[in-house]
Formats: sequence, C-alpha cells, structure tokens
Amino acid sequence: MFCRRALLRSRSLTALALCCLAASAGAAEVVIYRCTDAQGRLTLRDTPCAAGQRQQTQTMLRPVDPPPRPTPATDAPAASAPTPAAAPRPRVLVVQPPRPMYECVTPDGERYTSDTSEGNPRWLPLWSLGYPAYLPRNPLGDRVGAPPPRLGDPDARLPRDGRGYGVLYGGNTLVRDECHALPQQEVCARLRDRRYQLDRRYNSALQSERAQIVEQQRGIDARLNTDCGAY
Repeated sequence: MFCRRALLRSRSLTALALCCLAASAGAAEVVIYRCTDAQGRLTLRDTPCAAGQRQQTQTMLRPVDPPPRPTPATDAPAASAPTPAAAPRPRVLVVQPPRPMYECVTPDGERYTSDTSEGNPRWLPLWSLGYPAYLPRNPLGDRVGAPPPRLGDPDARLPRDGRGYGVLYGGNTLVRDECHALPQQEVCARLRDRRYQLDRRYNSALQSERAQIVEQQRGIDARLNTDCGAY
C-alpha cells in the first residue's frame, strides 16, 4: 500500500525504484506505466495509460508492506488479591424452651396439672388435717372459769352429761401438694386432650360461656404451636 501511494503521487522513476527496492525480494513482478498527456503532465500508475497519452512501461517487483512491528512485551499487571466477600451479618435467634407442666397429687390422692412446681398451695384449718378440736356443748357448765385442760389431759374430753366446755385447737396451716414435671411428649398430649374437651363443651355451652372457651382455646393453640412442633 505504501509503495502504491508513492507511485501514484511521485513523478520520478527514482522514487519508484527506491520504493520497489525496499520491497521483499520474494514478491511478484508488477508493470509500472509512465503516462504523459498532451499537456506534458507525467503520471505513474499500475494500469495502462488512457487513450491519447504517451505510455512507457517498466517491469519491477511488486512492493509489499513490511511486517508489523512486534508489540513490546509489557509486564502483566500483578494479579490483585481477591477482595474478601463481606461476612454476612449474624442472625440472632432467641429459642424459648418449652413451658413445663407438672402433675400434682393432693393428700386425698386427687391428681391435677399445674404450670408451676408450686401446684395449688392453700391454707387449711388444722382440724381438717386430723388435729383434735372439740366444741363446747354447754359453755355454762360446772367448769366455767376453770383453766383449760392441757393437751392429752383426760379432762379435755367432753363429759357424758354434755356439760362443761371442750377444747378448740384453732389456726391454719399451709399445705403444698407434691408435684412432678411431665415429659414434653406427655405435656403435648394433655394439651390436645384439653383442646378436644373444650371443643365438646363449646357445642353445648351458653353464649356467655363460649367467649371464655374461645379464649382458652387460643391459649392452648399458641402453646401447641410453640412447644409441640416436634411432638
């Protein structure tokens, strides 16, 4: 391409020869046409001259473009260390342990369930637990004003004639039932049984009672969802 542009622009065979000498020795031959028109203007071309022009030819080697310059090797940029991915933010999960349920037994052998190990603590009079207590049949008996008999004294018993006064041991005592924690599987089973019993009561309950039953059912359902997912 370079020699061709020089050939078309130059009016000298010397420039043409220098261009062709710079070409590769193994290139093919090419015919150069030197054309002179009627006004004496000289034109060099690689195709025959136009009609009416004086033509001179010269056979030469076809010029070729030089090989491209090798690109200088550049140092490859050092591989940058990969940017560590941002660590995900830790998620805080609060796991609430299942609520326990206890089975309690009263001194009479009655069983019931409680949400605490305290069961149903209550105050009871001492006489209900077997302690002696006598009521006076005749407060105006012969022993009016006499000091009360001591515990275990035979005189503390009521006379057969019904006169005199008895001995009353007053006071109360706090009674706590014995309670044991139930396994979680048993807790869930009892909650489902209680839910079923509420369903049966709802069908025959009055309108005023149904609101309380629905509230109890919601509490049981919430506890089943949180504590009995695996049971």
